[in-house]
Amino acid sequence: MSNNSQSMSFNAGQAKGQTQEKASNLMDKASNAAHSAKESLQEGGQQLKQKAQGASEAIKDKTGINN
Repeated sequence: MSNNSQSMSFNAGQAKGQTQEKASNLMDKASNAAHSAKESLQEGGQQLKQKAQGASEAIKDKTGINN
């Protein structure tokens, strides 16, 4: 292989490696964002559940069902 051909092959290999690294980083970021969104939704669901339970207890107290 000539020097020019070897150099082009080396550069192509470097570009491929850099592209794979960037793709991997993007996938990690997407995974982290999805995980964060899932946690936020779970927190929101727990808060909503607690509010609903509180409202239910308040209604039971007002109507005398808990007595």
